[in-house]
Amino acid sequence: MLLGIILAVSTLIVVVALISGASQYIASRVANMGSNVFLLRRYPLISTLEDFVKYTRRNRNITWDDYIALKDGLKLPANIGAEARDTGQLRLGNLTMDDVSLRGVSESIGEMDIEQLAAGRYITDTDNDHRTSVTVLGSEVAEKFFASMDPLGRSVEIDGRPYEVVGVMKEIGTVLGQSQDRYVYMPISTFLKTYGEVNHSLSINIQARGADWMLRTQEEARVLMRARRHLRPGDEDTFGILSSEVLLDLYHQLTGAIAGSMVGVAAVFLVIGGVVIMNVMLASVTERTREIGLRKSLGARKTDILLQFLVESALMSGFGGVIGVLVAYAISIAVSSLLSVPMSVPLTAVVVAIFVSTAVGLFFGLYPARRAAQLDPIEALRAET
Repeated sequence: MLLGIILAVSTLIVVVALISGASQYIASRVANMGSNVFLLRRYPLISTLEDFVKYTRRNRNITWDDYIALKDGLKLPANIGAEARDTGQLRLGNLTMDDVSLRGVSESIGEMDIEQLAAGRYITDTDNDHRTSVTVLGSEVAEKFFASMDPLGRSVEIDGRPYEVVGVMKEIGTVLGQSQDRYVYMPISTFLKTYGEVNHSLSINIQARGADWMLRTQEEARVLMRARRHLRPGDEDTFGILSSEVLLDLYHQLTGAIAGSMVGVAAVFLVIGGVVIMNVMLASVTERTREIGLRKSLGARKTDILLQFLVESALMSGFGGVIGVLVAYAISIAVSSLLSVPMSVPLTAVVVAIFVSTAVGLFFGLYPARRAAQLDPIEALRAET
């Protein structure tokens, strides 16, 4: 009887919990590239296959020379660094780990990134100047190869080449069941020498002096890159600039579309649940016709009968809403525990869900309540039960 209400409320709460939890994670991790940091990359934010094909054909790699030109030519940034990525295999004795994220970085990346050192040191300018074979391990990698020993000063093979471990990063955790700690850092000069610059486009991280400087700093970087690529005033950029605001805007657009579709599904469930409640209340009016007639003969007013059935309908629907909230909480806890999906149930969503479910009961209970209130007491007393 209350299945429609329960499904509607639990669906809404679960979707809100997923979006809310993901929003908190996005804000703190994915989009938080560091304080007032934006990225200059080969591609802008791509949302369609057509754009991907277009930018792949048109946009050239961001090179080391581009990084040096920006580092020397930009006047507004507080900091600037470069990063390149690939995947590789790590080995230590009989232990191996595949599909490890390899990150070649300049020293300044450590000053802008959200990741923090747990032990040892980060990659330094000296490491990059001399192309040294040193590495900083993500916590999962360190745990895999050095669970019972101090990794600092020891050696691990990355794609068959030995690297000295000089640092270990703090644990980040998992998202959607995927570990965020399966990575290693190495000097970007060592990375480019080992894996080649031709097939690796750099990501240039640029930190503005403050939030008020972001747009001016982005524009300065854009102007310099356009000049390097000899672009005319009407030409599109052949590179992309990504900021946390852009990523958050895209995320909110995506979640807004998801939330909108889920609201539609929940509305269907609510209507179904409301119709069921209305039919149940109509049956209740028929079964209790003599009771209604007796109450009216003893002085009950139409408003008394109306309120009685409205309250019963609202309580029935509200109870379904409460069950739906409890079901949603159980689902959220289970999903968060088993799949490491960030879930957060806002109190406002719970209050709104119970209010809406109660309102549905009032709306669909109005017709049976009016029908009960308008019964003639004499005819009601004659009714067969």
